[in-house]
Amino acid sequence: MSNDVAVLGVGMHPWGKWGKNFVTYGVHAARAALADADIPWTDVDLIVGGETVRNGYGGYVAGATFAQALGWNGARVATSYAACATGAQALDTARARILAGLCDVALVVGSDTTPKGFLAPNAGERWDDPDWLRFRLLGMTNPAYFALYARRRMDLYGATQADFAQVKVKNAKHGLANPNARYRKEVSVADVLGSAVVSDPLHLLDICATSDGAAAVVLTSVDYARKHGIAAPVRVKAVSTVTPTFPNTVMDMPNLSTDSSAVAGVPERTFKESIAHAAYEEAGIGPEDVSLAEVYDLSTALELDWIEDLALCKRGEAEALLRAGDTTIGGRIPVNPSGGLACFGEAVPAQALAQVCEVTWQLRGQATGRQVEGARVGITANQGLFGHGSSVLLSV
Repeated sequence: MSNDVAVLGVGMHPWGKWGKNFVTYGVHAARAALADADIPWTDVDLIVGGETVRNGYGGYVAGATFAQALGWNGARVATSYAACATGAQALDTARARILAGLCDVALVVGSDTTPKGFLAPNAGERWDDPDWLRFRLLGMTNPAYFALYARRRMDLYGATQADFAQVKVKNAKHGLANPNARYRKEVSVADVLGSAVVSDPLHLLDICATSDGAAAVVLTSVDYARKHGIAAPVRVKAVSTVTPTFPNTVMDMPNLSTDSSAVAGVPERTFKESIAHAAYEEAGIGPEDVSLAEVYDLSTALELDWIEDLALCKRGEAEALLRAGDTTIGGRIPVNPSGGLACFGEAVPAQALAQVCEVTWQLRGQATGRQVEGARVGITANQGLFGHGSSVLLSV
């Protein structure tokens, strides 16, 4: 039995700092996706919203908020939250109802209005909230732990600050032709290394911004697509939202006298590797089949980690791929042809859906100015909080 569902429409509101309510952005993206699908609003029988906790009560009930803003049509509503994996979890909710035969057409919307500066937890003391604890007690903002990941790559694999900068250079070039990107300007390695140090070894241009933005996807059953004359739509082949396996620490630092593979209880895969593996396993597709990847580049160093987590190369080889130009459009496995979060910034409930939009355009051959020629399979990856993570695998 096939678990495929069809992607008939995708749409976005451009990323930026627009100063408007998140609903405005979400409605714009939803209408664009419906127009792309050529499906009337009245055919939609499920709306799933990506929750936006910063944006008041309307954000907590995002599915109903978007349904009301688009005009009540009797559809069912649902709301999902999984931090940066929110969009993929919302997509999976819609996919599940379609595969169960409970609906034919689902609209999935994620939208955000972000504050200036680093994302921080809500005010007030919350001693059972790991985010509050790391921010308030340890001063461990997101860039600080991005820097720990980066330093780890340097220690393990010999990565350099110039390698990290080259990721930004690549993604900035990719984003030049993307009309939805916030930053559309080329940068050099010298520009990155000359920008302010935020958390050593990462500079300001190594770290993504926070943005307003939205993305939407129209999913349908394959039968619905066929009945409407679309015989070969882009298909969602898998959505992975697996949690870590206990214990979730792998002893992989250098110069250890203990062979980590021999330590009882150490999992076969890290959390992020498990997310990708589950997607490949469900889809029956391997990393060797992937044409492009859209990954979670909150920092430049994290992109290099994700290339390996998705098994697009072996551990410690991501820098070699980058240096050889293999992760650039025209290379063996283009990574973030959209420009990634480097060019968009974080709009948390929207970014996993934005990745699906980009992969869909790529697989249709519609990514003007940044097209990966002959793209047949695309994979996405996001890491959320507290065991939330996601990977979506699409193909034609």
